[in-house]
Amino acid sequence: MPEESPYALALTGASGMPYALRLLEVMLRGGHRVDLMVSAPGQVVIGMETDLKLPGRCAEMRRFLVERYAVDETQLRVFGREEWTAPLASGSSAPKAMVVCPCTTGTLASIAAGLSNNLIERAADVTIKEGRKLILVPREMPFSAIHLENMLKLARLGVVIMPPNPGFYQGARSVQDLVDFVVARILDQLGIDNRLSPRWGDMPGAGE
Repeated sequence: MPEESPYALALTGASGMPYALRLLEVMLRGGHRVDLMVSAPGQVVIGMETDLKLPGRCAEMRRFLVERYAVDETQLRVFGREEWTAPLASGSSAPKAMVVCPCTTGTLASIAAGLSNNLIERAADVTIKEGRKLILVPREMPFSAIHLENMLKLARLGVVIMPPNPGFYQGARSVQDLVDFVVARILDQLGIDNRLSPRWGDMPGAGE
């Protein structure tokens, strides 16, 4: 039997890198295979929002992340912006599902227009055309009518739009709790079992 397709994860230059890195960590440590793409603005934002000094070259980035999360090197592949020979660029190797987290409104607009100007946009286009699940996590506020129209267009195609809006009913005590709430909801959409955050009705005192 052919090996199951990996998940695709793209990090673009919006705020919200703690969500993306926690998602990557949980997926890898859960034994899942991930094809990772990080835009140049995304790398800048990682440096601004985290203490990571992520290497720029794909091979070095892969080695750094494999060591950081202590996972098997076969679980992670990293592809560059113009790497058109990557499996993600073809419907014959479409990912199991794809997440763009965080997703800039510019990336969202390009996906909505089907531009495919880089590998992230092309991989998203492939995911849509092959009927696989595409999840976009746009981190912007407020949304303009342009942003909302692009989201509506994509939602009508079956794309899942998930602005990272954490709930507070689980009794969050830290920023990490809020990050885990959002990541848990993304994992739910991917069908990946997780216990990152208490679910509605499972909190202490629920139903009293």
